[in-house]
Amino acid sequence: MMKELLIDINSLVNSPIKKIVDKKMSGFRRILDKKNENILFSELCFCLLTANFNAKRAIHIQNKIKSGFKHLSKEELASRLKELGHRFPNARSKYIVEARKHDIKKILDTYKDEKKIREWLTENVLGLGFKESSHYLRNIGFINIAIIDFHIIDILVKNNLIIQPKTLTKQKYIEIENILSIIARKSRLNLGELDFYLWYMETKKILK
Repeated sequence: MMKELLIDINSLVNSPIKKIVDKKMSGFRRILDKKNENILFSELCFCLLTANFNAKRAIHIQNKIKSGFKHLSKEELASRLKELGHRFPNARSKYIVEARKHDIKKILDTYKDEKKIREWLTENVLGLGFKESSHYLRNIGFINIAIIDFHIIDILVKNNLIIQPKTLTKQKYIEIENILSIIARKSRLNLGELDFYLWYMETKKILK
């Protein structure tokens, strides 16, 4: 039931977790304010790495490779990703090298609205689906985008707010995002903040 979920969320909002979430969100807002091209690209690479992989390990790889995302050849990057334990080194190195051709700062300045930017990312950046595009936008400072993964779906299913989807199509993603928007509004949170609290409820972790 939504009422019970709202109580659980409110409990976290009134706990020390709030300070961590607020710090994360503040950091993301600074990225959007500055629009540093290297940081924007590094975060894009993180989200390309995270798909069907472990977020904590993707953060470790991101911190190790750093500027290598920009200048390593596809073969060198694949070798480095393999060395660092990524499940899909060849595919991810291909996605990252392909992503270099996009001027992300220009896209952000051109479209501005996060939903339109998400559409562009999903359609133009190889390896980014709706979830990964949403994750990327939240991580660079956009606040009204939902990151819908199996943790979030599990919470909504357990609270009888949705039926377990067989596949997460674009239409289904937007339907679930609309439900999360209602929860966020009732919790006096934005969708970016809500994701952190819901993810913490399932994993007891705050990552990014």
